[in-house]
Amino acid sequence: MKDIRIATAIIPCPVGDINTNLKRMGRWIKTARQAGASLVCFPELNITGYTTRPDLRSAARPLAGYIHDRLVDMAQMADVVILAGMAEIDPDRRLYATHLVVLPDGDIHSYRKLHLAPPEQPLLAPGNRIPLFSAAGITFGIQLCYDAHFPELSTKMALAGADVIFVPHASPRVTPREKLASWMRHLPARAYDNSVFVIAVNPCGENGLGLSFAGLSVAIGPSGKVIDRYLDGREGIMVVDLAAADLSAVREHRMRFFLPNRRPEIYQAGAS
Repeated sequence: MKDIRIATAIIPCPVGDINTNLKRMGRWIKTARQAGASLVCFPELNITGYTTRPDLRSAARPLAGYIHDRLVDMAQMADVVILAGMAEIDPDRRLYATHLVVLPDGDIHSYRKLHLAPPEQPLLAPGNRIPLFSAAGITFGIQLCYDAHFPELSTKMALAGADVIFVPHASPRVTPREKLASWMRHLPARAYDNSVFVIAVNPCGENGLGLSFAGLSVAIGPSGKVIDRYLDGREGIMVVDLAAADLSAVREHRMRFFLPNRRPEIYQAGAS
């Protein structure tokens, strides 16, 4: 990977208020670019808003269309990579929690949430692919909130070449410090065990349908240590530098880089 400065945007994401949410994105993209960031990551479902109520179906949009065009314009104008979330509705009327990767050249790629939390399962369909993305000198994966509780997913991404895993959340109710304590039970392990950077971000404020969100973000290095964190609870951005040397220091250390010493042949079902 190359050195990169990234930003996470901790913002309110009211359900169904797509134009307001896109305008808010534009303001923070401009701020992040002025701070030197070349990639900006937004929370889960930040464009359409997050809810497990049927209201999400009314907010959902197809991948092609108005949202697509607005995001391409923003990425091109700011010359920045945008990671942004929306409720996607496909031609068969299935709903997905989708996170988009929008490149300055106009290309858009997507990740559909693989592991749905129990309250989401009656409403959303799960994705079935584990894509990686390359942009701005890094290779990265995306996991959405509940996804991060499944260690195999991070290992799969790391083995496929991920340098960074972005984990956009939409976790309601608790305070920023309480949410950080929850994250610190598992996100450092994903970084440490797999020798990757892990970047998590949560929205702030109200969704307009009874949920409030703790505004926070955290960046964890491949050694499992916190690089930076944002616990303000209010709208803002966290800007952080991810250094290629930090990744190399772990992956070139014979005792600290664990993946080459895996024994997958004994992990298979039925092995004894």
